[in-house]
Amino acid sequence: MDRDRARPRAHLLRTPAFPLLTAVAAAGLAGCGGGGGHRAAPVVQADRAHCGRGWNDPRAGTQTLMVHNADSAATEVDLIDPSSGAVYAELEGVGPGTTRALRVTVGGGTYAFWCFPDGGHPVTGPKVTVTGSAGGPAVRPVTQNDLFPALRSYRAYVTKGLGVLRDRVDELRDAVRSGDLDAAREKWLPAHLAYERLGAAYGTFGDYADKIDGRPAGLPDGVRDPGFTGFRRIEHGLWHGESAASLRGPADRLAADVRALIADFPREQIDPSDLGLRAHEILESTVRFELTGKGDQGSGTALATASANLDGTRAVLDPLRPVLKPRMDLGGIDAGLDRVSRLLEAQHRHGRWTPLDELSTTDRERVNGAVGDLVERLASVATVAAVRRTS
Repeated sequence: MDRDRARPRAHLLRTPAFPLLTAVAAAGLAGCGGGGGHRAAPVVQADRAHCGRGWNDPRAGTQTLMVHNADSAATEVDLIDPSSGAVYAELEGVGPGTTRALRVTVGGGTYAFWCFPDGGHPVTGPKVTVTGSAGGPAVRPVTQNDLFPALRSYRAYVTKGLGVLRDRVDELRDAVRSGDLDAAREKWLPAHLAYERLGAAYGTFGDYADKIDGRPAGLPDGVRDPGFTGFRRIEHGLWHGESAASLRGPADRLAADVRALIADFPREQIDPSDLGLRAHEILESTVRFELTGKGDQGSGTALATASANLDGTRAVLDPLRPVLKPRMDLGGIDAGLDRVSRLLEAQHRHGRWTPLDELSTTDRERVNGAVGDLVERLASVATVAAVRRTS
């Protein structure tokens, strides 16, 4: 967990003109396919006075609807089931005076457009009936109240994990201070994995994330930069022949930073809507940094970190299950989690993790493919668990 992961907390998967329908195909909704033949795309109004007007020839199948906002404020536009508020597709940030394409696949049923202008009140447009066979289910919106039990459970997990982290880091510091670098190398990995298993909490760790687990990438002097601290700094020294004396300062600082994080964490806020996003981003970062070797500073333990990241993903996902189960099928995700776990554990033999550069081409392709597939599946969690305005 490092400075390269500290991206803006924007809706990663709910980008403008990205229908919910597409993002949650794995949840059982129909995906977007081809266009609607040669018929002109209907223009649907999204302003407060005319929300939903213009879809005059509703039909089943995949089609493109052009959504036009004639208002003076940007607006969110959802295609919903008016009886339940469940969402079939969405557009965020349709700007004033702009027209945006919304690709949807609909079946027989009743639909309505829901328009929520910035700074205004939501408006539900007229009901539209589509004939034909039933379409895929919509996703019932998730509220912050839905996510609070999951958030409490996750905070408890992180609080307990921080205690484990403190103890493991103390053991690492003590080994460095004793001058026994062989023991320090043995203590480094358990301490680092204790941090990596915290998973989604890195979004609330702020500057502590860089202090504790930052990489040298982007620093003016690289591995020699004073800003290069924490686990990766100690890893670089332990596996590049530095003396115990040169590592005592970084080890002491790491222990102090962990204690400062523990003291600060009760005051930090985790946005409930971040949980689903983190369930996807943890392994997305694993693909970027661990499976490419960019995170490794000499220990050759990238696959161990990937395994800890998988534990962190489960720790986020499990409290979300009561929210997710009524809204999506988790079977494919669970199968993917188990498959990645088996592939990673197969590279942990006799207490040693296989370094990336020692993996066979076949094994590396299998790991990369399985993790990549799981990341795609977890994108649905990020979308379904995103908090949506309902009033």
